[in-house]
Amino acid sequence: MSMPEEVNGFETLLRQALVPVDPPQELEQQLEDAFGSLVQAAAEELETWELTAMRDPRNWVRPAGAVLVGSGAAFGLVLVRTRRRRHNRRAQSRNVFDLAGRTVRDLGSEVGRLAQEAASRR
Repeated sequence: MSMPEEVNGFETLLRQALVPVDPPQELEQQLEDAFGSLVQAAAEELETWELTAMRDPRNWVRPAGAVLVGSGAAFGLVLVRTRRRRHNRRAQSRNVFDLAGRTVRDLGSEVGRLAQEAASRR
């Protein structure tokens, strides 16, 4: 029993439309730059905050915002940097579990690298 030609054509179009597309290299660099500058701005905001101001909860808004923005940007930065090396990890992996382990190790090392960068700025 063969499928009608319309169904085959539709399936072919669907496969072509759903092929994964890698973002342009410039986009990755732009994201990394944007996330990096957000992390740096949040760190600078937190450095200027005086501990004596903690007594008044109205003064907590800016530091809380800096923590949220900085954490989100750091998370995005780690993901962008880890994603960049996905092809190498995939090529070196023996199976799905090995790939998952390598990805987790890359995420951890990238978090450590980001922490070292933040410590060196101080």
